[in-house]
Amino acid sequence: MTNRISNITRRNIFDFIQAEGIWWSGRMTETDFLSRLFDLDRMESFDDRFKNAAGDIWQHRVNNPYDWEDNWIFGDSRFNLLHCDDSIFLNFLCEMIHPLIRVDSSEVNKLLQIFNDNLSNDSFEIVEKSKISGKPLFTGRIKISGSEIIAKKGDTLKQILNAEYVTQQINLMEVSIENAPHVSIGIAKELIETCCKSIFNERNESCDKNWDLPRLMKETTKLLKLTPDDIPNETKAATSIKQILGSLSSVVQGISEIRNEYGSGHGKEGSFKGLQPRHAKLAVGAASTLAIYLLETHQIKK
Repeated sequence: MTNRISNITRRNIFDFIQAEGIWWSGRMTETDFLSRLFDLDRMESFDDRFKNAAGDIWQHRVNNPYDWEDNWIFGDSRFNLLHCDDSIFLNFLCEMIHPLIRVDSSEVNKLLQIFNDNLSNDSFEIVEKSKISGKPLFTGRIKISGSEIIAKKGDTLKQILNAEYVTQQINLMEVSIENAPHVSIGIAKELIETCCKSIFNERNESCDKNWDLPRLMKETTKLLKLTPDDIPNETKAATSIKQILGSLSSVVQGISEIRNEYGSGHGKEGSFKGLQPRHAKLAVGAASTLAIYLLETHQIKK
């Protein structure tokens, strides 16, 4: 398969790394770093005195550290970083900003910026997938069209709800769109539930735990006085506003049904085929927009 990350992009990234004087293996030795990605014991040696790449690298970078230049890895044909599979190249970049490799957050952010500025030309990106000991772990993926808009919505929700659980759920929802659409769809439904229940709690009102999502949404709009009947006819554009508000129940019903059929949270048959990332993006975008609208309305009227 032809690589989509061009040789030009790869060279540009390596040139930036060298120009910034950033050490590619971080606080690990070069062999320890590379061993996390490659089986050095099975790779050939360019030095006849050694039977594999592990011994070769040790000889010329540890025993005689000036035999090879510091950034030898970028041109070594065994690792072939300029032409290797896209996934291998992305894994190499992600490993460079792994918390075990690099502890300086400013350096991590600088590298992440360099990587994504260049990868965007080939429609790829590196994003946070999870955390370990409070530090981000990264993964490379094809850039999702409109992901910036979804990310901004997620940031808004994090600020409004200000809860660690919600932040974790939003992060997981965003990074799962491409690799696990069913997870994103399931969390999209849970996000609306969380927002509605938060509004009830902050208003010291009780909601029935047996309500399904459409019923919970209906009761939330009543609580916020957002039902179409609450919009006076003399209000300018009243008809349009009523149509938009009337469609809220349809949006929620749709997300609920998609989650039940395709999202996480229910066991599936072995032959189950999920939806595509574009479907997950639609569900996530709709859920985020609706949640922001409800929460901002709640804050204004509180």
